[in-house]
Amino acid sequence: MTMPSLAAELQKIRTSRLARNAGWMLVGQGLSFVLQAAYFVLLARLLGVREYGVFAGAFAFAGIAMAYSTLGSGLIFMRYVRAEPTSFAAYWGNIILSTVSAGTVLTVVLYLIAPHLLDPASASIVIPVAIGNCIFGQLVASMGFVFQTFELLRMTATLNLLTNALRLLAVGILASLMPHASARQWAIASAYVSLLAAVTGFLIVTKRFGRPKFVPRLLLSNAIEGLGFSLGWSAQSLYNDVDKTLLSHYGMNFQNGVYTMAYRIVDIANMPITALDAAVLPRYFRNANENIRSVRPLAVKLATRASAVGFLMSGILFFTAPLIPHLVGSGFKESILALRWLCLLPAMRGMHQLTGAAITAMGFQRFRTITQLSAATLNLALNLWLIPQHGWLGAAWASLATDGSLGVANWMLLRRLSK
Repeated sequence: MTMPSLAAELQKIRTSRLARNAGWMLVGQGLSFVLQAAYFVLLARLLGVREYGVFAGAFAFAGIAMAYSTLGSGLIFMRYVRAEPTSFAAYWGNIILSTVSAGTVLTVVLYLIAPHLLDPASASIVIPVAIGNCIFGQLVASMGFVFQTFELLRMTATLNLLTNALRLLAVGILASLMPHASARQWAIASAYVSLLAAVTGFLIVTKRFGRPKFVPRLLLSNAIEGLGFSLGWSAQSLYNDVDKTLLSHYGMNFQNGVYTMAYRIVDIANMPITALDAAVLPRYFRNANENIRSVRPLAVKLATRASAVGFLMSGILFFTAPLIPHLVGSGFKESILALRWLCLLPAMRGMHQLTGAAITAMGFQRFRTITQLSAATLNLALNLWLIPQHGWLGAAWASLATDGSLGVANWMLLRRLSK
């Protein structure tokens, strides 16, 4: 490439809103990576393997139901406010009303059924975990959708950064006060952190765009569409978290700690793909409104690149896995093998996340939901079969099979629907 053409290409990248937004998300998530890494190290050392596993069981259990706590109000906001910005106040109020009401109901339901599905230690901390994640945590996530709608992903990244900074501060304070903490102590502290992040996010959104307007009939009129979005997210939560829930159910708290530590490292490594996914979603919606056929070429190009980045992260995870016990303690030594089994997940997620977002933007969320529910059913069946016999290793095999099959399914679905 000649120097003039290289300069032109660089200028094109600089002026691209998509590149800027992906860049902001990547920078924000890069900083979040540092904060999360420090947070995980401190938390693992503070709790130890067993207590970390106890907390992971409750957290995963709440995560399965978490998608329903917003009733899809974040994506509904993006869909309608992007087309009609004057409706901001009503849909901003809808986010708050939906999340607080549905999140409260879910917290009660989770509390009632937890003793029947979880190990007693994990079941005992479900209430603070559910309040922190199903209400306050989802409020913060939905506020990210507000900024994402207007392609202000710098603010979305800032909200994520704020939450991680507060968590690191909280675990640092606990670590300075006591050599070891219980899962219950951290669950309560984490709920307060989520509350503080939600209040801060509310003030930022309100100052930037205006006050919410509460219109209960809006919640009811969008309930069916919102539940469709929630159903897809709940399927994703199911195949991401049912393995940790079942490890808790079978009383394998030590193995849950080992496996969850490796899984969280994979989640951190997936940040570049998540950044690109968040940045491109508004562009998908806009392209779909103008010309639905233009979505597929963009999705194919970005999914290919995301998978390439995912393979790079997979290699890094495989070769750096032996560092885990040096960072979080010798009790997590078995996490080395767990991470090496799970290291291919970023490459698979690069494929199914970018193609799945395109399917949603094209107006075919119902088909994406079908693939996600199929993946969730496969994952549940595999975990019920493999975990009692193989523990965390069976959970890892189930995760690889699920994410791999979902990537293939979404790719084929995108090709078919774009015709």
